Amino acid sequence: MKKEWDSPPSDYTLIVPNGWFLVSLDPEERDRCILALAEQQFRGNDSAPVLKERLMRDLQKRAKAAYRAGGVEMYLSTLTVGPVPLASSLLVSVLPSGWPGCRTASDLAGKLTEKGHDCRLVPLEAAGDAVREQRTKAPQPEEQMGNTLSTTTVVYHVPIPATGTWLMLTFSTPLEPLAPTMVELFDTVAGTLYWSA
Repeated sequence: MKKEWDSPPSDYTLIVPNGWFLVSLDPEERDRCILALAEQQFRGNDSAPVLKERLMRDLQKRAKAAYRAGGVEMYLSTLTVGPVPLASSLLVSVLPSGWPGCRTASDLAGKLTEKGHDCRLVPLEAAGDAVREQRTKAPQPEEQMGNTLSTTTVVYHVPIPATGTWLMLTFSTPLEPLAPTMVELFDTVAGTLYWSA
């Protein structure tokens, strides 16, 4: 149930699937989180130190870039179905300066639609209205550790109550054949967002 806010919330909460690993983007915690993830993923496999090192370098590069752009946390899926990894990610970012000229989700939906974005206004049960964008990007094997499938991205732009600040939830998956199912999961996770007083 949507609450009216007179003052800004103190925090947000999202419910993510078991098997999504949280990487804090805080510079003091980031490297420790990335090392823990790499250790978990390569546990029992001492024959792939080069791959492990490459994964860690790639994650550090992405985490630093995300932090510079306002990222606060990143979730990476470690789920598998049999031998197939269900690769996906969620980047949570805060945009302190918001969207110039946009105080509400409706304002932003109009602005993005004018610019040709594929977006729509959606109600999040506990967090209020949000703008949902979806796009597909051609494969970029050199940037995605050899992935040759298109990447599907779903972004939720959510105004933080009683502020001019916005929260962005950026979901992504390189699993082109499973994209519709993964998008349903992303929408479900976004729907769990709620603000804490």
